[in-house]
Amino acid sequence: MYFSNLFAPTLREVPAEAEIVSHQLLLRAGFIRKSSSGVYTYLPLAWRVLQKISDIVREEMNKAGGQEILMPIIQPAEIWLESGRWHVYGDELFRLKDRHGRDFCLSPTHEELVTDLVRSNVSSYRQLPLYLYQIQNKYRDERRPRFGLMRGREFIMKDLYSFDRDEEGLNLSYKKMYDAYGAIFKRCGLDFRPVEADSGAIGGSVTHEFMVIAESGEAQIVYCPDCDYAANVEIADCLPSNPDNKREDTIKAKEKVATPNQTTIDEVTNYLNVSADKLIKTLFYQADEEIIVALVRGDRMINEIKLQKMHPSLTLEMASAEKIKEITGSVPGFVGPVGLKKIKIYADEEIKSMVNAVCGANEEGFHLINVQPNRDFEVFAYGDIRMIEEGEACPRCQAKLKMARGIEVGQVFKLGTKYSEALGAKFSDEQGKEQLMVMGCYGIGISRTMAAAVEQNYDADGIIWPISIAPYHVVIVPVSAKDDFLWEKSLEIYKELQEKGIEVVLDDRDERAGVKFKDADLIGYPIRLTVGKKLKEEGKIELKLRWDKEAKFIDLQDIAKVVMDIIASGMN
Repeated sequence: MYFSNLFAPTLREVPAEAEIVSHQLLLRAGFIRKSSSGVYTYLPLAWRVLQKISDIVREEMNKAGGQEILMPIIQPAEIWLESGRWHVYGDELFRLKDRHGRDFCLSPTHEELVTDLVRSNVSSYRQLPLYLYQIQNKYRDERRPRFGLMRGREFIMKDLYSFDRDEEGLNLSYKKMYDAYGAIFKRCGLDFRPVEADSGAIGGSVTHEFMVIAESGEAQIVYCPDCDYAANVEIADCLPSNPDNKREDTIKAKEKVATPNQTTIDEVTNYLNVSADKLIKTLFYQADEEIIVALVRGDRMINEIKLQKMHPSLTLEMASAEKIKEITGSVPGFVGPVGLKKIKIYADEEIKSMVNAVCGANEEGFHLINVQPNRDFEVFAYGDIRMIEEGEACPRCQAKLKMARGIEVGQVFKLGTKYSEALGAKFSDEQGKEQLMVMGCYGIGISRTMAAAVEQNYDADGIIWPISIAPYHVVIVPVSAKDDFLWEKSLEIYKELQEKGIEVVLDDRDERAGVKFKDADLIGYPIRLTVGKKLKEEGKIELKLRWDKEAKFIDLQDIAKVVMDIIASGMN
């Protein structure tokens, strides 16, 4: 490809709308252009990267036994009503009507449609296990699209669905896909970690997210440096950290004390001269039509995902100040669990062992001291409902956990019979008895993986593509387009590399060498070959790897072999 023919409109300035590095660089380097909020056009350079990621995904999916199909983007509401997700999925579901008034949606995912396909065409145990996958656009009506390709309304995704006879079969399928995902992201040249995660709107019993480690990541993960434990902070297991030998010996009588205008944790602890771990934080939630209360220590943060698992509800949100006052007679900052009637109280495990604790008195301007759980108030259920913190004990080996930020690029789920039961996907076993198919689903964000690769591989000058997914492997830069000797040699190298199957761009523009170098670094070609005075003087070509600061000089006759070896090593 001649650069003069390449549609790659680069920008010198950072677009004002771009907040994170991948968004900035993909716009500046001429990979994408915004069509509307959360929707982008992929220009030729981006499409080449996306095709390479897709090819890696296809190879690994096919190797694992997957068969590629292509399902409709427009799905009828009937199957979503059958599964029960039409109303559950929420406002992110793009809904539309056809000219006859029938309801449809734009697919955010395909569990319903693929289950409908399989229930109509698979009836025997002999046809299982079955792995079907596709690579296509998906749609989610994000409330606030942001971060370019990281959180958009339209994106490219690979989704595979497994159908097995039983849980044992699902376990084998899950392991097979888990391993395949590891191979995919390794081949893409990414630093990643699989972490335990929440299944969200997809559902299912077990799930892992594949996180690309990057400072800009929206998700926070904890991991153990001594074992293989890693989890999203949303679901990371917390061990209680107040052992019996730290408990006070004397249990005191409950007492009400004045705390005028002291509403925050810091204010109350300073006023009463106690540490935050002595406070009981009392939080009121509207859980569908019911009000519930959650208790955590004053130095902890509530984990609403864990709470919702303890008290299953479609919606869970903080109760209004008006509702809290109606129940307690007080205002937030002075509320507590003592005296609450007919309200379910969920408490974190650490609450159980608190002694002589402090909480709101349900009276404005007052707190209670020397409060004892199970003496002064009744807990409906104890459980792990708090957020994990860095430095806490690993739930598996008790080593100190570390934290990192990550970008979710893939997720695998054990769905079980959630969809097969709702939609009636059954098969006849060896005895002719009908059984429900046991399902799994496995997704990779293709476009998000491209953005994540940029977040992890860049410098002040631009993108640094891993060789395996770079749009082109090599750019040839003649320092002067007007020097016939340099141009002819550049053209010879270009043709030789092309003949050997190397993806190469020849920068034929009548521009200063500095301009060409800037564009080469911005776009992120792994290898830059500069054809200049060293060729005339010593017969050598300057070879610069995008990730190295220093260049090397290679004999002209050796350049093709050296380039091929570099590419081969980067593809493994």
